[in-house]
Amino acid sequence: MSDQKNRTALVTGGTRGIGLGIAKCLAAEGWNLVLNGMRPEESLGDVLESLREMGVSVAYARGDIGSEESRAGILATAQAAVGGALNLLVNNAGVAPKERLDILETTEENYDFVLDTNLKGAYFLSQAVACEMVEAKKVDESFSGGIVNVSSISATVVSTNRGEYCVAKAGLSMVTQLFAARLGEYDIPVYEIRPGVTKTDMTSSPAVTEKYDRLIEEGICVTKRWGFPEDVGRAVAALARGDFSYSTGQVIMVDGGLTIPRL
Repeated sequence: MSDQKNRTALVTGGTRGIGLGIAKCLAAEGWNLVLNGMRPEESLGDVLESLREMGVSVAYARGDIGSEESRAGILATAQAAVGGALNLLVNNAGVAPKERLDILETTEENYDFVLDTNLKGAYFLSQAVACEMVEAKKVDESFSGGIVNVSSISATVVSTNRGEYCVAKAGLSMVTQLFAARLGEYDIPVYEIRPGVTKTDMTSSPAVTEKYDRLIEEGICVTKRWGFPEDVGRAVAALARGDFSYSTGQVIMVDGGLTIPRL
């Protein structure tokens, strides 16, 4: 995915948190952007304008990726902005359970809410974008495309009070491998990034912040600090540059060493 001039990335959940960190790092390398989110566009003026000031075009595609109808609208906006196939899809949008409940007590409503966005949405958005990339590749062999899935250490690290989230992220890991295997013949790489404890809206409540401040101080991470959205953004930018073109299907850990087994 090298030579980013006039290339466009769709970043879901791209107007805040990790998604915005990704958008900033891609914009810094000249990528045009289509950002997806749920908020009205008029409330995002400062965010969108700050990215445009970096010299790239930025379109906004409002919609819920967990909805088939909304996904169609998001893709229509992206196609209008690009005039063809996207060069990069970053499946970043994610939600936490509406209530953190023990797996012995949680509800189907909680489960469906999380899985629809964090897994189903990414799966079918990848399917649609991948089909467009394949067609573009058939027309022009020089076309360059790729997919990056933003997962979580929760793909393998258990949290019994938010099992829905863990299941969704574990499923997204398999989505990465499936699409990497299927798109390999077209030289379209697919990657997974697993962030660790990251400063975002999802971790901003006083109780969660206090918990992870304490755990980080006690040494849960080898790198003794929180992760930041730009840590993930820099990893996505490296993948988008094509720095790891022979590593399709692989997991990039951005967790400060949290998941290193230690005695």
